[in-house]
Amino acid sequence: MLFVLLLALPLFMVVAQGLANGWSAFWQVIMESDTRSAFKLTLLVTSIAVPLNIVFGISAAWVVTKYQFTGKQLLITIIDLPFSISPIVAGLIYVLLFGAQSWLYPYLQSVNIQIIYAIPGIILATIFVSVPFVARELIPIMQQQGTLDEEAATILGANGWQIFFYVTLPNIRWALMHGVVLCTARSLGEFGAVSIVSGHIRGYTTTLPLQIEILYNEYNIVAAFSVAILLLMMSFVLLLLRQWTEYRLSQDISTHQ
Repeated sequence: MLFVLLLALPLFMVVAQGLANGWSAFWQVIMESDTRSAFKLTLLVTSIAVPLNIVFGISAAWVVTKYQFTGKQLLITIIDLPFSISPIVAGLIYVLLFGAQSWLYPYLQSVNIQIIYAIPGIILATIFVSVPFVARELIPIMQQQGTLDEEAATILGANGWQIFFYVTLPNIRWALMHGVVLCTARSLGEFGAVSIVSGHIRGYTTTLPLQIEILYNEYNIVAAFSVAILLLMMSFVLLLLRQWTEYRLSQDISTHQ
């Protein structure tokens, strides 16, 4: 009963509100130019942020679990930093770094680079808030697996890339996929940091969450919930992928125990 009240009922209400004027009105909102632009920008930002976070996550997890060095705990703290910083604060940090009042701004203007109130700022903010997810999924698994397989491959003459692609990557593939799913979900739904750096320029710097806010603030409630359904559908697909990767990861862990 509690599950129905806290989760199922709100989701039902979102769908009911979004379809209140019928399917034709729903599709009209979805195919509207601002919504399509927000959808494309959301996919663009996610398609850039997630691969970069994959590279960082794998590299950070590799360094943390395979080597002992001074500053290791500091690196782990930096990885976890976005968990403890409000997305609003993260957005403000980028405004201070690249906005009109920063010392970098004259140089950026001279080379015709716009970061704040432009797509690069949205990408940077999304990368920041989603950066821990891949690394945090990989580190426990790689710590549990240890370094015996890599050491054996080294003794057999494998180089670094061969060790990674033929030894490490197969051992972490399901944890990596789980981290990618979580990172993607965070990137798609990010609102706070993106809201600060975007400038809310319709048709240019509005992602799907920002488009929902704009429509809601204009009292276009049905349209706002229609766009919310689109975001909800994407989230549902990611939820299914998460359940699948969690199952495969648990199977993989039980196999190696």
